[in-house]
Amino acid sequence: MNRRLALGVLILLSLVTARAQQNVPPPAKAFASAPEIPYDSVPNFLKLQPPLYLGEGIGVATNSKGDVFVYTRSGEASRLFEFDPKGNFIREIGKGLYGFQMAHAVRVDPQDNIWVVDEGTDMVIKFTPDGRVAMTMGRRLEFGGGLKATPPPGTPPPPTDPYRFGRPTDVAWDASGNIFISDGYTNSRVVKYDKNGRFLKEIGARGTGGGEFNTPHSIQTDSSGNVYVADRGNRRIQVLSNDLELKTIYDNVGAPWAVCITPGSHQYLFSSNSNPDNNNSRFNTVSGEIYKMELDGRVLGRFGKAGKQLKELTTVHAMDCRNENEILTAEITGWRVQKLLLHPQTKLSLIQTSSR
Repeated sequence: MNRRLALGVLILLSLVTARAQQNVPPPAKAFASAPEIPYDSVPNFLKLQPPLYLGEGIGVATNSKGDVFVYTRSGEASRLFEFDPKGNFIREIGKGLYGFQMAHAVRVDPQDNIWVVDEGTDMVIKFTPDGRVAMTMGRRLEFGGGLKATPPPGTPPPPTDPYRFGRPTDVAWDASGNIFISDGYTNSRVVKYDKNGRFLKEIGARGTGGGEFNTPHSIQTDSSGNVYVADRGNRRIQVLSNDLELKTIYDNVGAPWAVCITPGSHQYLFSSNSNPDNNNSRFNTVSGEIYKMELDGRVLGRFGKAGKQLKELTTVHAMDCRNENEILTAEITGWRVQKLLLHPQTKLSLIQTSSR
């Protein structure tokens, strides 16, 4: 009887293990062929004095002066901190703001206005450079019930509303000031507004087809106005025209939790195949790295790996890449922001590589 029981337990454990292994995705298609980019991490980059602490690292962005903005989930809803380029604390913006509940993104536009996306209040909020609220988009529900749960698979999506969001995730702009919002966990769409917040167009529904999304988690635009959407649940980046027409899909860099596009005449796309925040060590072997890409999808290299130490990555939720060789990462499970210094190849190393 004891042997039968032991055998039954063994079989049950084997089935559970097999099921868990089946849920682990394969490595990104580009992982094996992408060259490794050497890099270092700046120790203790951000300097907060008690009683201020970072919670989950959710959003990070820089302005034209190099100041760093961090949107973090803490014990007091969510908080927005500003630091100087060396990581010294400057100020807190919007403490106790009605639109702060569960941080999801912070971005800085070309005019140095600071934008936050809060999935808990379903709001996108624009601050002037001096920290005053200049615009709000969306509206917080008044029932006071907290964050809405993600609908289970197969749940029919609710009807969309041009001016209401369903757990939005990120924001971007084009050269004309048009606003693009990835909306997000509930609505599975991308919405375009003019610079004053007037609805123009939307694309998307939950699904796997082109122009459909499964958690559009991050969004960026290039200098031509094209829109890059991190379609995380479908493990791909969808590239849309400025008018939200599907142009192409990149499905070779894993599940993009965060995307970032550099400024300048030659722009690069960074995409983070982040290890999930579920503490399942099996995922760490197939995710955690960040890819550097041309805008046409060609992979130039990769850097980083999952882990909890310096230079390792603890679920990258957002990136800033204003300088293509200085990447800031906001990390959920590490409750931190890292400053990563990439070491580009010199002309000599390029010559040596090409002569092999």
